[in-house]
Amino acid sequence: METLGYLMEGFAVALTLNNLMYALFGAFVGTLIGCLPGLGPANGVAILIPLAFTLGLPPETAMILLTSVYAGAMYGGRISSILLNIPGDEPAMMTCLDGYPMARNGRAADALAISAVASFAGGLIGTIGLIMLAPVLARFALSFGPAEYFALFLLAFATLGGITGKNPMKTVIAAALGIMISTVGIDISTGTQRYTFGVLELYEGIDFILAIVGLFAISELLFFVEHRMGSGRDKMSVGKLSLSFKEIVSTIPTQIRGGVLGFISGVLPGAGASLGSFISYTLEKQVIGKKGKFGEGDIRGVVAPEAGNNGASSGALVPMLTLGVPGSGTTAVLLAMLISLNITPGPLMFTQNADIVWGVIAALLIGNLLLLVLNIPLVGFFVKLLSVPPMYLLPIVTMVAFVGIYSISHSAFDLYFMVAFGVAGYFLRKLEIPLVPIILGLLLGPEMEKNLAHAMVLSDGEWSILWGSPLAMGLWIFAGLGLALPYLVGPILRRRMRAAIKETPVSD
Repeated sequence: METLGYLMEGFAVALTLNNLMYALFGAFVGTLIGCLPGLGPANGVAILIPLAFTLGLPPETAMILLTSVYAGAMYGGRISSILLNIPGDEPAMMTCLDGYPMARNGRAADALAISAVASFAGGLIGTIGLIMLAPVLARFALSFGPAEYFALFLLAFATLGGITGKNPMKTVIAAALGIMISTVGIDISTGTQRYTFGVLELYEGIDFILAIVGLFAISELLFFVEHRMGSGRDKMSVGKLSLSFKEIVSTIPTQIRGGVLGFISGVLPGAGASLGSFISYTLEKQVIGKKGKFGEGDIRGVVAPEAGNNGASSGALVPMLTLGVPGSGTTAVLLAMLISLNITPGPLMFTQNADIVWGVIAALLIGNLLLLVLNIPLVGFFVKLLSVPPMYLLPIVTMVAFVGIYSISHSAFDLYFMVAFGVAGYFLRKLEIPLVPIILGLLLGPEMEKNLAHAMVLSDGEWSILWGSPLAMGLWIFAGLGLALPYLVGPILRRRMRAAIKETPVSD
């Protein structure tokens, strides 16, 4: 009953006219971003962060806007997957397997409609799971001391590669680079300058908002310039909607299975929506067996991954809100926004900033409904957007980034620094070094260092305190498993994903 009361308070926050309009705007923009191949939810949220500061939004409104963008981008990723056989982001890869064959069979409108319904179901199941699990985990996290938090942050870094990560060693290198960047500035414990090189602007450290916008938005522009994607894509014919109510009802078990599996994978740090969509599709294929026509345009092959990746997007918010450890790349960007608003994610946030937490959760429920209402009647508009040349879209994104960053600090130095991060991000991506671990290292590095110092003070320098409690020891064990699993299980999963994707017909 206590949770229900908090949720009602959250609805009171989310249903104000101002917050409702920003939720609608975020859902619309997120869908636009999601349907453009290559951008994805992390880029979408990063691009909108400067806008939130420029508009001077209060914390709860800013978080409602950005979480709506997140949810919308997860919805939008399916559009290019179905129509072009090009995933809008990595989690939408599995939707190509049956979505594109449905489109080639003349059922593009049906595939888009049922995928919107499945996305709604997955998001709803994930948000319900968030409502039920987050308060329990937050109460449990109150028993954490500095040693346990240090082990928890270590677990977050250990699982960064995820069991579907391409190269775990490059992930470790990226995380170490992020931690190194986080040490720039004045050490709050000793007052010592670290890596400032006499530059006054570096005394307070490196602003992670600059790093995020540079690494994501600016590096994306540089990739565009390199590949010179000047021409638009051919307009797609969606056709008429012929999906029957009976077909929708028949997929309800698939929606439930996909949403639950997706939520579980989202809660696990490092797993995320990609794994959620993959295991949802794989399980559904096994459940249906020979009765289905997976890979040839089976409607359940569209429903399962879409329910899975949208369930995972809500699940990834659980560790971020309760423990301050993001469950995905996009929640790492959201974590940065919270910290920049002087809000510390973790168990105390549920009491000290309850209006923000429950307002965001309520907005997720409302946003999923808004997205369902938007995505079915406006799908023709989103399809036409796919034919707009990127040469017109990406400069607008860049302009928003520059104006937004300058409006925060009114400092030309910050703009230069943002561009420097963009150039660095471009070369790191060329080397296939992931960017999300860098952001996570930059965000969690200071807290990890602070908890380590606190633990050392409490134990008079005795290192055994770091694994002295059963809880801390359990976290260390899970961290060890997190480092080992990418090498043991990751190659098997990647082979299976590649094998499944090879079944997809090649686009014309």
